[in-house]
Amino acid sequence: MAVSPLPLRPHERILTQEDGCVETPKRAPTPVHNFGTLAVHAGAPLDPSTGAVIAPISLSTTFGQTGVGKPIGEYEYSRSGNPNRDNFEDAIAALEHARFALAFSSGSATTATILQSLAAGSHVVSVSDVYGGTHRYFTKVAAAHGVQVTFSPSIELDVEELIRPETKLIWIETPSNPTLNLVDIRTVATIAHQHGILVVVDNTFLSPYIQNPLDHGADIVVHSVTKYINGHSVSSPTLFSPSPNQTRRASLLTLSSTKDVVMGVAAFNSPELKDRLTFLQNAIGAVPSPFDCWLAHRGLKTLHLRAHAASTNAHSVALALSQTPSHVLAVNYPGLDSHRHRRIALAQHRDGLGGGMLSFRIRGGHAAAERFCQSTKIFVLAESLGGVESLVEVPSSMTHAGIPKAEREAAGVFDDLVRVSCGIEDAEDLKKDVLRALERAVVGEAKITNGVKA
Repeated sequence: MAVSPLPLRPHERILTQEDGCVETPKRAPTPVHNFGTLAVHAGAPLDPSTGAVIAPISLSTTFGQTGVGKPIGEYEYSRSGNPNRDNFEDAIAALEHARFALAFSSGSATTATILQSLAAGSHVVSVSDVYGGTHRYFTKVAAAHGVQVTFSPSIELDVEELIRPETKLIWIETPSNPTLNLVDIRTVATIAHQHGILVVVDNTFLSPYIQNPLDHGADIVVHSVTKYINGHSVSSPTLFSPSPNQTRRASLLTLSSTKDVVMGVAAFNSPELKDRLTFLQNAIGAVPSPFDCWLAHRGLKTLHLRAHAASTNAHSVALALSQTPSHVLAVNYPGLDSHRHRRIALAQHRDGLGGGMLSFRIRGGHAAAERFCQSTKIFVLAESLGGVESLVEVPSSMTHAGIPKAEREAAGVFDDLVRVSCGIEDAEDLKKDVLRALERAVVGEAKITNGVKA
């Protein structure tokens, strides 16, 4: 039976059996090769006309036809399909152990498209400490369309009580952003599926290298490709104009770090979801450009090397912070044995890795957190994460500033919380940079440098 592209009404379900439970779709075949080999070769066939090892960038927006309604190949219009996008989606599907993947113009567009598949009157249950952009969409945009979201700080314990007859999705971030809490995906999925509810997991913080949510019962896994999957940034010069009392020579030229791709992706096993989300991908039109797909696919080929290095560095930094109780109130990092969800990390993460992200609460409140971020020499004060360079930020004033303070603090996002994204630099250098900035932020007066060498 063909799947209707119309949004699911509150009483409608998909992928359900007669007893109302979610029917587990056929899974992707077990990969023949290991992750690194798949990362390099999945979705990367030799060009059939030239033999090119790296796929050419197909910039054409339209494709010729031999007759009316008879395309020469499988493509008609680039919004509906493009060779570079197909290659990238095939690679993501392979690395997430999925049968299908769909790429979007941003992580937020991925979230919006999934929520757009629900009709007014539907209900979603979400973890509390989600990415600020996801919270904004849930509370401002989805709510305006009649989709209600209930947030839970302990979703594994509360999920059954929060489910309503109109509940359609359960949304998980694990690790959560920015407090690095973990969720047992299998526990939540088991309960959700008994009620005919699908589970979406945002896997941005770990990447497919460290965690594969579909293997633990999730129905859809989403990523902001901008982060670990693409993984690369460019440094662009920024010129600060002089004040009236300065000469032009006194202008300050510094470097700012910016991601070179903004993109999102969703992966899943269900053909029914494939039909529904493909329709919305094309109808809404929030698709990435061929060049972005080519760049992201290039970044994906080194994901295993970058993600492992970032995780090793984060563990070193987290351990150093945890050994400095005079300056640090708490460290959130699932790679430490002291993390309250360490058992979940050991069960869900590759080799129990903690990933490249961590956060910590600094003594001295928001002022100390700001001084810390302005005192590092290697870590750059900037939003985003998952690149080759290391970044720091204060979520309460940056990525999560749009969330009301009471809600932020209920989720553990206090004004003194610092979020850290470790890159692939030398671990010893990162550790020294953090400890030096910590000393200046808590004890001494910090000289503001914003990551620029003084």
